[in-house]
Amino acid sequence: MAGYSWRNMLVIALFLLVAAWQYFSGQVGHPPSQTKSNASTNLASNTPAKTLEQLRAAANDPNAKFWTNIQGTVIKNLKDDQEGDRHQKFLVAVAKDLTLLVSHNIDVASRVPIREGDVVKVHGEYVWNNRGGVIHWTHHDPNDRKTGGWIELNGKRYD
Repeated sequence: MAGYSWRNMLVIALFLLVAAWQYFSGQVGHPPSQTKSNASTNLASNTPAKTLEQLRAAANDPNAKFWTNIQGTVIKNLKDDQEGDRHQKFLVAVAKDLTLLVSHNIDVASRVPIREGDVVKVHGEYVWNNRGGVIHWTHHDPNDRKTGGWIELNGKRYD
């Protein structure tokens, strides 16, 4: 581009890279903002207070790993994870200050037809990550070693 030095181009590229990183990395573990969607203003959570306390404590414990039930509002559908077993991913606000990633194995279970704003119930295994945590094992165990989990939407269970 005429009139731009390589330093100016580098600064612009770095600015865009940092902005993209902040946009895509700041989604999990932070309270949903009022501007993200109507889902965050109409938060529907019936997750018990004891469970919320456990989840909040787990967000600061890298060794946290336990089975749990949550209910919350889907605030964002994410791109499927295509590496290894395919996983449907979405974010659920379980409280105004608590958002969790749900990672649902669609090679084992059916895809859940969720949309932003849907209220879901989820039974699965919570595992710590540096963004607030992820709930996985939201499906039956194909080897019948564990009970397994599920996702419930509009009264229908997907496992």
